[in-house]
Amino acid sequence: MTYNPQRALELLQVGSGRANATFREGQEDAIRHIVDGRGRLLVVQKTGWGKSFVYFIATKLLRDGGNGPALLISPLLALMRNQIAAAERMGVRAATINSDNVDDWTQVEGKLARGEVDILLISPERLANERFRTQVLAGIAAQISMLVIDEAHCISDWGHDFRPHYRLLERIVKTLPPNLRLLATTATANNRVMEDLAAVLGPKLDVSRGDLNRTSLSLQTIRLPSQAERLAWLAEQLDTLQGHGIIYTLTVRDANQVADWLKTRGFNVDAYTGETGDRREALEQALLNNEVKALVATTALGMGYDKPDLAFVIHYQMPGSVVAYYQQVGRAGRALDSAYGVLLSGQEESDITDWFIRSAFPTRQEVADVLGALEEEEDGLSVPELLSRVNLSKGRVDKTIALLSLEAPAPIAKQGTKWQLTAATLSEGFWARAERLTALRRDEHQQMQEYVSLPFGDHMGFLIGALDGDPSVVTEPALPPLPTGVNEALVRDAVAFLRRTSLPIEPRKKWPIGGMPQYGIASNTTINFQAQPGKALCVWGDAGWGGLVRQGKYHDGKFADDLVGACVKMVREWNPQPKPTWVTCVPSLRHSDLVPNFAKRLAAALGLPFHMVIAKTDNRPEQKTMANSTQQARNIDGSLALNGQPVPHGPVILVDDMVDSRWTLTVAAWLLRKSGSGSVYPMALSQTGHDE
Repeated sequence: MTYNPQRALELLQVGSGRANATFREGQEDAIRHIVDGRGRLLVVQKTGWGKSFVYFIATKLLRDGGNGPALLISPLLALMRNQIAAAERMGVRAATINSDNVDDWTQVEGKLARGEVDILLISPERLANERFRTQVLAGIAAQISMLVIDEAHCISDWGHDFRPHYRLLERIVKTLPPNLRLLATTATANNRVMEDLAAVLGPKLDVSRGDLNRTSLSLQTIRLPSQAERLAWLAEQLDTLQGHGIIYTLTVRDANQVADWLKTRGFNVDAYTGETGDRREALEQALLNNEVKALVATTALGMGYDKPDLAFVIHYQMPGSVVAYYQQVGRAGRALDSAYGVLLSGQEESDITDWFIRSAFPTRQEVADVLGALEEEEDGLSVPELLSRVNLSKGRVDKTIALLSLEAPAPIAKQGTKWQLTAATLSEGFWARAERLTALRRDEHQQMQEYVSLPFGDHMGFLIGALDGDPSVVTEPALPPLPTGVNEALVRDAVAFLRRTSLPIEPRKKWPIGGMPQYGIASNTTINFQAQPGKALCVWGDAGWGGLVRQGKYHDGKFADDLVGACVKMVREWNPQPKPTWVTCVPSLRHSDLVPNFAKRLAAALGLPFHMVIAKTDNRPEQKTMANSTQQARNIDGSLALNGQPVPHGPVILVDDMVDSRWTLTVAAWLLRKSGSGSVYPMALSQTGHDE
């Protein structure tokens, strides 16, 4: 097919909304390369360069020439939504099949069959879905005019722990006709990543690579160890920053916490995470329309999200790698002369990053446990059944299964809802890759620590050098550095905020799979005597009360009076109805007086009587050693009983020091209510975040 330059320019102008728009250096060459069918192409260009114009204009030109639809592999739902909107602006009919639009799949498949879709966007996980491969992909495979792999750096080993299903593309690409047009795009491919991509996407892979310098971005790093200091800094600076932006956090909990804090300071912000659910699209649009000052986001709002006039990107904590950071900070300043990219760093981030690195791959023991359990069942096991056989969290089981299933040949395969062993054995190469990538992540983390220590003005050059670009093209930052100090009054307010945060304890509605045999409870039945919704004061070890809880449990052997006061305040603000008339607690054989002592003092401060009516029947392993909810339920079965003391009638506060799976509180509440107590309100000093 022959490239039409006039039509290509027209599509660019329509798609950009600028009648005078012209192609950036390298854009038109890339489009021509694809349309003319010169071979496979890797485009490595900085964030904001306009890689999406390349594949959408190429798609439209190919469709105008009578070719079939294009297939685009894209990693994030937010990115897909942006891509679809961009495609539609230039008349490209785009559709997606993803986990968020299951109800639309049949309609999309019908449009594909009728030739009414120009480009189909899917996540890499769709390639692992048998129904998609056999019913959708097989039907259009012969007509596909172009395969586009967006965020192609994920194909390399860099992306295997971020989106492991990108590994499937290695196999898909090998089956493609050698003349099929293939376009891979990324902003963050250093030399090592490019070598990985060439090995997968070859044999003939041409590369279009531009400079990585972002003249509009003024980068800065500020070290503020405590979360309270960073919250204070955000509240002060957000008031002075022009425009709208994104604040990135490492965890979902931090995103919610930072957003809540900024709301208390009067800012129109919202949290955006993988748990935001149906509101994600509305929040993306709110930021695009400047209806919010900022979104406080995890990586769920990362690669590819396009708001050209984004004025700032602030990181609440240091990301784990230069690649991740360049991707995220690159959201800012795409169509502005100047924008801020500020990285705050604190004391907790190394622990978080270390956890991400350590948990990226299953251990040999975890793999052995999963394979051993499957070996015992010829017909295979579902994930819930696996959880009843192995002492692993659901997250660890899911991770182990996903990575094992992506091996070639894979030692496990899914049949219906169950996973079964195959004839293949797990190669030693699996462990070699895990060790190599873990070491690489450690190096990347060290590189980011070096970045944090740089003086103002040196950051862009460092990033470009780390990505094997040319640091000599770097220019001086367009904006002055932001203040690095913090307002002490705001810090005190932030400390108070962190300490008034309480967390819900949702009651369990059903007994576990396998039931509670020692209590005579059948499997997975409804709990007749449920607890009421409860409250936890903090997350274990957090920046509010968490440190003081840890100090009391493991060092002082007694919880501080300040924690009593905080819990009194929490109970009064909570104001459960009907009002509690007494207090009891969960017993422990290991620390016999720790929780009762605290519960008695709490009861006295609330003006309520304390009654110790529950006893531990025998010594079981600590709940924290049980990795999933099923194992925790089994561990608690039969371990609690009423101690023979009269159970007062009336609503009761049930106190424990820590809550994770909620099974201890569930059984204790069941015993109390069965014996005639009133409503049971669970209350814990801390939540571990371990709940399944």
